[in-house]
Amino acid sequence: MGIGNWLLNGVEKAGNKLPDPVFIFVWLIAILMGVSVFAAYAGWAAVNPVTAEPIVAESLVSPDNLRQLFVEMPRTLTGFAPLGYVLVVMLGAGVAERTGLFSAGMRAGVKRAPAFLLTPIVIFIAIIGNHAADAAYVVLIPLAGVLYAAAGRHPIAGIAAAFAGVSAGFSANIFPGQLDVLLLGITEPAAQLIDPSWTMNPAGNWFFIVAMTVMFVPLGWWVTDKMIEPRLGVWVQKADSPIKMSDGDTTPAERRGLWLAGLAALVVIGGWAAMVFAPGAPLVDPEGADSAARLQPFYQSLVAAFFVLFLLTGVAFGIAAGTVKSHRDIVRMTSEAMADMAPYIVLAFVAAHFVAMFNWSNLGAIMAIGGAELISQSGLNTFGLLFAIVIVAGLINIFVGSASAKWAFLAPILVPMLMLLGISPEMTTAAYRMGDSVTNIITPLMVYFPLVLTFCQRWDRDFGMGSLMAIMIPYSMVFLIFGSIMTGAWAAVALPLGPGAGVHYDLPTPAEAAQPANPVGPAAPEPEAR
Repeated sequence: MGIGNWLLNGVEKAGNKLPDPVFIFVWLIAILMGVSVFAAYAGWAAVNPVTAEPIVAESLVSPDNLRQLFVEMPRTLTGFAPLGYVLVVMLGAGVAERTGLFSAGMRAGVKRAPAFLLTPIVIFIAIIGNHAADAAYVVLIPLAGVLYAAAGRHPIAGIAAAFAGVSAGFSANIFPGQLDVLLLGITEPAAQLIDPSWTMNPAGNWFFIVAMTVMFVPLGWWVTDKMIEPRLGVWVQKADSPIKMSDGDTTPAERRGLWLAGLAALVVIGGWAAMVFAPGAPLVDPEGADSAARLQPFYQSLVAAFFVLFLLTGVAFGIAAGTVKSHRDIVRMTSEAMADMAPYIVLAFVAAHFVAMFNWSNLGAIMAIGGAELISQSGLNTFGLLFAIVIVAGLINIFVGSASAKWAFLAPILVPMLMLLGISPEMTTAAYRMGDSVTNIITPLMVYFPLVLTFCQRWDRDFGMGSLMAIMIPYSMVFLIFGSIMTGAWAAVALPLGPGAGVHYDLPTPAEAAQPANPVGPAAPEPEAR
């Protein structure tokens, strides 16, 4: 632990000496532009394994890219996925926070909850919540900070635990969801390069992701309570804390407000349920190929659902508790919430342009394909290859965030290669998912990293990027070590990965391979925001 603390202290000190995150992204953009010029001049390129077309490094100072930079600047900002989600949810959450709903609700809930189970509950809910994708980042992570503060614990420890669950456990869950359909849908055409009759099973990683959940919850619990919270120290409420927690019980007015807020929540939940289950339900796609595809509108509406939920429950509580006396109070509270998000909007401007320009340069795609080729030429045995996939996916993830974008380039190389070695497409996908998840939380290039830093700074204004990286590295390393062991052990024991999905794969006979594929999943799922 002494060496570990020394290393984390070094990361924190070095990270906190860095410039403001806004200028870090400015410098990254400048470096990226220089690298792109060199890469274009040197002729860096890769071959798209799907289309067999070359992917060539593009100079970001070429006339076309400069034109795109300046002409598309407003759309680059407004098209930055996290920004819209954050602002919409925070409009409602700002009202719920300022009326006192969060404070009263957390005090009432924590009083009855076993204190020692707080961390595993937060991590488990965060992992389950990643089905809600962007909404989980925007809603669960800041609420975890409030929950810990209500329990008298360090709120940043709660934020770290929730961030680890949502993001490092991004592929873990207890039920398959849209990410399973998306990634296995990308696996399908890659597998069909070897076996045209192979079809995607949306539940092909179900047992594996359940095992990830079972493993990550206690690991995250141990890291939070034994490493992160002792490192952060005792929480002392500050004058500028976003929520003023009280040690006393809720007042009669607050209890009336909680009852009224509960009724408002039931109305919102009932309304959303009606839009899913009623005849002609607007949040169901009747043309979807399976249940996951049909429910895509519902998943995509969850950000709006949380906005309405927080807004109505906050107003209901405020009316009963006396903190909302007119509609002007609601407007003031939403305005204050947006004022709190101003630093993030500035940060989102430069982060959005870095992500966009990185994509324009084609460097991400070239890196992904190059990494896959290194694995294929390594000469490792099959289990060594799976371990290498976990590690390489984790390393590439530090630079290229989107799980689907990386898999779109890696799958056509890795999936056929391991099929020829007797490893099923589902097993290869599972190994990729393990590596892709665990390093999300330690890279500032992850689109929600700046937002999580903003959440932490609402409780401690001196909390820097280095501080956040230092408290997330233990989660990432522990998850990576045990996740790699789990992946290798799974393959060694040959446990089923899901219903009808095994570790091993038998090459079809020529007659079987000649049979056309019969896809069962949606043709083109929408990519996730990460």
